[in-house]
Amino acid sequence: MTPAPTEPAPPEPSATSRWLGPMLFAVILILDLVTKQWALATLEGLGRVRVTSFFNFVLVWNPGISFGMFQSDSDLGRWLLIALALAIATILVFWLRREERLWPRLAIWLILAGAFGNVFDRIRFGAVVDFLDFHAFGYHWPAFNVADSAIVVGAVILVLDSLFSGGRTLSPEGKEK
Repeated sequence: MTPAPTEPAPPEPSATSRWLGPMLFAVILILDLVTKQWALATLEGLGRVRVTSFFNFVLVWNPGISFGMFQSDSDLGRWLLIALALAIATILVFWLRREERLWPRLAIWLILAGAFGNVFDRIRFGAVVDFLDFHAFGYHWPAFNVADSAIVVGAVILVLDSLFSGGRTLSPEGKEK
């Protein structure tokens, strides 16, 4: 009796691709923490610091989630947002362990770095430090930070990947179909 044919094993990721995500995570997290510390040390009491006609620095405490949504000034709200962020991060880690494609993996690492950067702020200060303030054509975006940017860029990459990946998805066994 001949053995049943088996599917070939997926190619082993190169050392570069294996470490690219964790390195991206570390760089974004460090950049987020350093820039927030800079904002705290530099912008306190200055109000808006005009940099260009469309960009300012401004120190804002955000007790909500990204871009000021779902603001909560209560201690319970703070811990609920921390728990929510950690629950989502846990789901993303499970996804990351099964995802084999580079772009979705990098996107997940970006989202994780942003989530942890903002969770650190919530634990330390009770709110997130935001300081990047963009405005144009009469529209003013809520202030944000490097962590928020990483989350948005990661989410956009995931959406674009889902739209343009040609329908490739992972099966329950972790294989692309």
